[in-house]
Amino acid sequence: MLSDHTNNSDNPPKPDSHEAADVIPGVVPALPVENRRARNLPWQTAFAWLRAGWSDLWNNPVPSLLYGFGIFAASALIVWALFLFNYEYALFPALAGFMVVGPMIANGLYEKSRMLEECEQPTFLRMLFVQPKSGYQAWFMGVLLLLLMLLWLRAAVLIWALFFGIVPFPGTDEIVPMLFTTPIGWVVLLVGGSVGALFAAFSFAISVFAMPMLLTERTDALSALGISMALVWNNLSVMLAWGMIVLVLFLASVATAFVGLIVVFPVLGHATWHAYRAIRSADHQNGETENMFIRPA
Repeated sequence: MLSDHTNNSDNPPKPDSHEAADVIPGVVPALPVENRRARNLPWQTAFAWLRAGWSDLWNNPVPSLLYGFGIFAASALIVWALFLFNYEYALFPALAGFMVVGPMIANGLYEKSRMLEECEQPTFLRMLFVQPKSGYQAWFMGVLLLLLMLLWLRAAVLIWALFFGIVPFPGTDEIVPMLFTTPIGWVVLLVGGSVGALFAAFSFAISVFAMPMLLTERTDALSALGISMALVWNNLSVMLAWGMIVLVLFLASVATAFVGLIVVFPVLGHATWHAYRAIRSADHQNGETENMFIRPA
């Protein structure tokens, strides 16, 4: 026979009772939040960007090849000047510094790829005299990259001084065999290469998408570099693959006494544009403003 009395333990306490205050509410899991920066692209996508860059190069190739020849000529001139004025010690840091400023000097190639997408006729003059939507902020970004390169050059001098003291540079004919055939030379290469890789990786992360952003979007330089780093971090696998492709092709160009830059640099510049189009969301590419820090003038 059922009892007429109910068990108080079977009934929840009233909200205003003292027992209610002692009840711990259940934990509700947070709702999943979509990562707006992640595109979940496989690392093989980097080769698709490279093929797209190759296609852009040979679509009206003369402006791109002239652009690449200009990069080759400037690189050869800088190396010649280093030897002429006895600054050979800056040769290896300058080669690493090229990776720092490379995205900045590829603006004309981004512009050509943009014009091809919009069915416009690219010309060499339009590639030289690019008018970024962000105005002077693109120049400010260039200044930041140049300062970063100067900081790397100073760091390279300090690394040399830490290992050899404040002594005159002995010359390339002596330093190259020492670096590659002696234990202390191997350590210098290891330390200098590691520090240079950190500078190159940092500059790659902050500029690989920042320069195309400043070209096509109205934003500020600090926001562009912050967004670029966030995009690289949230698409790490494909961007690591792309960074390795850039490094291998650049080293191959150096091995050809920079002649390879005539073709390699335009291909990488055009391909970087396609990487930007694949990673950056379409709403921001089409004019929506995104500022992390300040509003551009």
